[in-house]
Amino acid sequence: MSRPHAAAIIEDAFNEQVERVLRGRGWGNRVITHIGYGTSTYVRVFARIVLGRRGHAGPPERQDATGALAPRRYNRGWRVFVTAPAAGVPVVVTIGDREVYGRSDRGGYIDVVAHDHGLEPGWRQVVVAAQGTDPVPADVYIVGDDVTYGIVSDIDDTVITTMLPRPMVAAWNTFVRSGKTRRAVSGMAPLYRRLLSAHPGAPIVYLSTGAWNVIPTLTRFLVEGGYPLGPLLMTDWGATNTGWFRSGQEHKRTSLHRLARDFPNISWLLVGDDGQHDPQLYAEFAEARPDKVRAICIRQLTPTEQVLSHPVGRAEGPQRGWASRTVPTLLASDGHGFLRLLEQAGMVGEPVAAEEQPSRPATP
Repeated sequence: MSRPHAAAIIEDAFNEQVERVLRGRGWGNRVITHIGYGTSTYVRVFARIVLGRRGHAGPPERQDATGALAPRRYNRGWRVFVTAPAAGVPVVVTIGDREVYGRSDRGGYIDVVAHDHGLEPGWRQVVVAAQGTDPVPADVYIVGDDVTYGIVSDIDDTVITTMLPRPMVAAWNTFVRSGKTRRAVSGMAPLYRRLLSAHPGAPIVYLSTGAWNVIPTLTRFLVEGGYPLGPLLMTDWGATNTGWFRSGQEHKRTSLHRLARDFPNISWLLVGDDGQHDPQLYAEFAEARPDKVRAICIRQLTPTEQVLSHPVGRAEGPQRGWASRTVPTLLASDGHGFLRLLEQAGMVGEPVAAEEQPSRPATP
């Protein structure tokens, strides 16, 4: 194994020193859980272990989308980024009567895959516990073996528009508490609900280059906006074992291929925007795995959004040769336009009765 990058070595040394000081002051482990997913053969559980003051950290944090609004105490602006990761902490994931063991990585993150779990399709719960913490429930969505449809959706400028330059999006997520600058892209939530109602049991996965820390803010936005629930696949900002900064494009590329392997029976509808790299990433994936993509939907940003999203120059969209040669590529400015195009292509299907659709995860 090659030597880690200097950036990772420096960051790890800093985090170790911070952890040593905080634990010396009585801080202990705190578990934060996120939505996971799985099939009949495996389940993938996400969580993070951070340090918190004993007696002052409040109840365990279940940062997911349960259908009820996330507590407003999670919307803490810059504070969500000021966390001390707890690396190398043993964890126990309880799935029914079975216990699976794991350990937090250098950023405190948990990504545990368990097989032969015995969970039925639909929304289910597992429990994550670390030394010195109370067990915290984590929602997972189990996809049935007969499901062949799914949606992968980008977030920024696809379901949310902030009207801020892309380099400032991170700063907005960090420092803006009220969210007055963000709004839902018209018609996207109804589009997703309509598509999933026609394909009972189908998953929706939100794939973003944003940091895991902003999941509480995004969860509240998605729930308030009427978006279907699903896992959010985010990234860990900062140094990596290969460089000073993580690659957002590589994160999306790797996640798409991971989803193709995890759900071999599913063919995905890929939804993104033409502000950055979604068109070429989706087209590249479709070329490599045409049997895994039903269609690509690229939201065309307005001229103002294009300038803000790509300040150094307008990105070449799918009309410049980035469209896939193997699957349909649909262009529209909002969800209403996509719905019309999908209906014209016969790719929507008939909705089923509400009682036949998968229920939302239960709120504890």
